[in-house]
Amino acid sequence: MLTSTLDASLIVLNAKAASAEEAIGLLAARLEAAGRVRPSYGPAVIERERTMPTGLPLGAINAAIPHTDREHVLAPAVALAVLDEPVPFASMDDPDERIPVRLVFALALTDKDAQITMLQSIMGLLQDQSVLEGIAAARSPDEVLSLISA
Repeated sequence: MLTSTLDASLIVLNAKAASAEEAIGLLAARLEAAGRVRPSYGPAVIERERTMPTGLPLGAINAAIPHTDREHVLAPAVALAVLDEPVPFASMDDPDERIPVRLVFALALTDKDAQITMLQSIMGLLQDQSVLEGIAAARSPDEVLSLISA
């Protein structure tokens, strides 16, 4: 399911962000430019991240999966930022803990069942440290897509 909603134009490699909010804003802008989300998407994701954080401690390369309600979404999509330097995201398990995140998957989905399925798909991917290392080292969006679809 991930490969059907993530395309090369929604993958940002060597992304620069000084904060979680900046990383989310970068992906929200990419999704909005692609016509997948409303202008309200970015602020809504940032607000949701404050109350229900999505940072995941995975080991050497950590991830976050920010998302929000479907009312901000025009068409299903996932955007991915591979940050050149980790930025702190609050932990999903302990909101007071900050996790240095390199991979940010921004979900923009219109169906609640699809959101659950997508989260499961991404969580499965994130459990493979070699895939995470490959994504972090990828030199092109197509390389990321081939790693994800393998």
